[in-house]
Amino acid sequence: MRRWAALLMAAAFALPAVATPVDDLVMAAEMNDPRVVKALLAKGVDPNVTDSRGRTALFTAVREGSTHALESLLLAPQLDVNTANASGETPLMLAALRGSLPAVQALVKRGAAINRKGWTPLHYACSGPDNGVAAYLIEAGAALDARSDNGTTPLMMAARYGNSSLVPLLLKAGAEPRAANEQELTAADFAQRGGRDRVAAELRAAMAQRPSAGRQP
Repeated sequence: MRRWAALLMAAAFALPAVATPVDDLVMAAEMNDPRVVKALLAKGVDPNVTDSRGRTALFTAVREGSTHALESLLLAPQLDVNTANASGETPLMLAALRGSLPAVQALVKRGAAINRKGWTPLHYACSGPDNGVAAYLIEAGAALDARSDNGTTPLMMAARYGNSSLVPLLLKAGAEPRAANEQELTAADFAQRGGRDRVAAELRAAMAQRPSAGRQP
């Protein structure tokens, strides 16, 4: 009996002095409650840890558009703004896809990487509602002709999925219209396959203005 009591006491002392309610932090981010976010961070909750459903507070705040909670999270010195999710996406990529310019600006200011190997935030901005995100990323130094794993460029994404202002924006900034992906498809081909004939014609005209190098790898 004494040995059992001693084991129970040892186990009690082995427990952490302060629990880490990550689920509460993620829920506060989802509900856009900066007061609770700040309180939990002050208690030592690690904002980089996933909750019981595999979510982090940062991704949740970005996904839900919880601007106030996001501001509070970004004040945490230990927050890693570049950790990718299981799909290889960063919080900045998700914010860019949503066309959330304030979130994109806040993340970049906090140190989120604009350029990365493979899919980039600019790719994502060019396939969503945008709302000025692409222009901001370009101004901040985004690689115009960044390549995904299969050779897709932001211009290709804009040609098929983006709003009408993105292709002219990218071309004016210097994006290469002749670039082709692994399937030898150019941005004009992307536009054509998406039923965007006017955009395809615009891209072919841009290609014709740069005849010296042909299709780019």
